[in-house]
Amino acid sequence: MYDSTLNEPLLSPAEHAAPKWRPVTDESPLTKLVLIAIALGGLAVLVLAPLAVVFAEALAKGAAAAVTSLTKPEAWSAIKLTLIVAAVSVPVNAVFGIAAAWTITKFDFRGKAFLITLIDLPFSVSPVVAGLALVLLFGANSVLGGWLVASGFPIVFALPGIVLASVFVTFPFVARELIPVMIEQGRTEEEAALTLGASGWRVFLTVTLPNIKWALLYGVLLCNARAMGEFGAVAVVSGKIRGQTATMPITIEMLYNEYLSVAAFSLAALLAALALLTLALKTMLEWRHADQLAATRRH
Repeated sequence: MYDSTLNEPLLSPAEHAAPKWRPVTDESPLTKLVLIAIALGGLAVLVLAPLAVVFAEALAKGAAAAVTSLTKPEAWSAIKLTLIVAAVSVPVNAVFGIAAAWTITKFDFRGKAFLITLIDLPFSVSPVVAGLALVLLFGANSVLGGWLVASGFPIVFALPGIVLASVFVTFPFVARELIPVMIEQGRTEEEAALTLGASGWRVFLTVTLPNIKWALLYGVLLCNARAMGEFGAVAVVSGKIRGQTATMPITIEMLYNEYLSVAAFSLAALLAALALLTLALKTMLEWRHADQLAATRRH
């Protein structure tokens, strides 16, 4: 019905009383400003300010002093050990993560929920408890650990123990990034490739891997950052032997406790710079391959 004088439709009382629909994200300018201020304030206080303090303390006595502290044998040994641990643990977790995600998403079997729980276990177990469990299992006083030490392959207080601790702590990152993506994609494409005669490896390399490469990249980057920065589990199994089993986080703690502020903060700044470099690499890859990433997400 229309009002002949105003040439407008006549609305019923119910239609007049009904609230007008608006998008959920259509907030007032003041609300948007407050939310943005809270987000930026939290980011500044919890992330940017601590990073700024670390770099400022590292350069407190000049860049030359910071560089000199990083070239000392103790710091250089910690840097090399941290990079070695990351270089070993990240590929191992990538392989395990892909295998775990494939098993969970492509097969139906009893105990799948229990397997998912086991994958999430390192998230809930304290890293210190994980390190202590490795010491009890592979320590010189245990049967297995004693045999390994007698055979010349010590685990605890050596590189293998540090790698095992890092692998345990960082294990869920790759799998947890891949599982939701592979569940969403389903099995249709792989099954179609198999019916066309493709082998299992060919299906994985040409169908599965291109579809999960971005999730795999995110998981690897998170795993790498955590592996380089892990402290609790590594501190227990390494024994904190200066110049031998002390990674960068452990060496930072020891230097700080000895009131060697410049050396401690210089090493901390380098560790933060490695994390920022990882983030920059991720951002650059996203920028260069934005179209492929968007297509993957739409898919």
